[in-house]
Amino acid sequence: MGTTMRAVVCVRAGGPEVLEVQRVPVPAVREGWSLVRVRGAGLNRSELRTRQGHSPNVVFPRVLGIECVGTVAASTDPRLPEGISVAAVMGEMGRAFDGGYAEYVLLPNDLLMPVTTTLPWDVLAALPETYLTARGALDALGAKAGRLLIRGGTSSVGMAAASIAAGHGLEIAATTRRTDKISALTAAGVHHALLDTDTVRSIWPEGPDYVLDLIGADTAVDSLHLVRRGGTVCVAGSLSGWLIPNLEPIAMIPSGTKLTAFHSDNLRGSAGTAVLQRVIHEVEAGAYRPNIDRVVGLDSIVSAHRHMEDNAAAGKLVLVP
Repeated sequence: MGTTMRAVVCVRAGGPEVLEVQRVPVPAVREGWSLVRVRGAGLNRSELRTRQGHSPNVVFPRVLGIECVGTVAASTDPRLPEGISVAAVMGEMGRAFDGGYAEYVLLPNDLLMPVTTTLPWDVLAALPETYLTARGALDALGAKAGRLLIRGGTSSVGMAAASIAAGHGLEIAATTRRTDKISALTAAGVHHALLDTDTVRSIWPEGPDYVLDLIGADTAVDSLHLVRRGGTVCVAGSLSGWLIPNLEPIAMIPSGTKLTAFHSDNLRGSAGTAVLQRVIHEVEAGAYRPNIDRVVGLDSIVSAHRHMEDNAAAGKLVLVP
């Protein structure tokens, strides 16, 4: 390990071109934090919004990246020996401090999740944020059996949720706005791939038992009227933003219908370690089939962000430094 490393630095708010590959100092280890050699990092739309300037507390320049996997390069915690494989998600990673778009990252010890796996790094990197969110959202829905509609089905979380739900035997419908993504949904285990929600009632006249809404603000109220009376809607994505304008709960939520939410920060660090390890075992066993849209290097980060911004991905984008 040298004294400098390559990293993607977001130099200011703006388009994909504000992401610059630079040579910067390797972070100095300090008490309570350990240095991780990044072996892979998933790309996420929250990083896209941070890059665009929609995270008001973020100060630029900043190395983005809310998740990564890798090996401990220098440790300040005996529970995290050098060389151990770890994953990290959220906890203000890539916002309050530099994140995973780099060859090395300095992270709080309580954010690191030790894992054991035989998976290749690019496959492992596709799991933490995506599968922890999908698993947590399905748990929040209580979706153990019945009919599940996933809105935003070809997002990375949507594909992961379909993979998990298929393994539990749920009947799954999922939406996409693009005909060229239908086959990706089918491959993920979706029984009914829909271009919009107009045909949901023709499949399920009473509506689905559960709606996993990954689009968010623009569709949350519609989802509450789409789910069967007494069913549950979980908002776990924000492809259309965070806020539901003029929300009137009594007028907009049908009586008996339930609205919940899930945020992956709830499963960061020790809270998510066992969950992530179970996901890894399921992937190794072939029960879950992670869908990776493409794997890119640091020098391709601008085109990768543009691909994400154009909603062209069907599955997860993974960065391997």
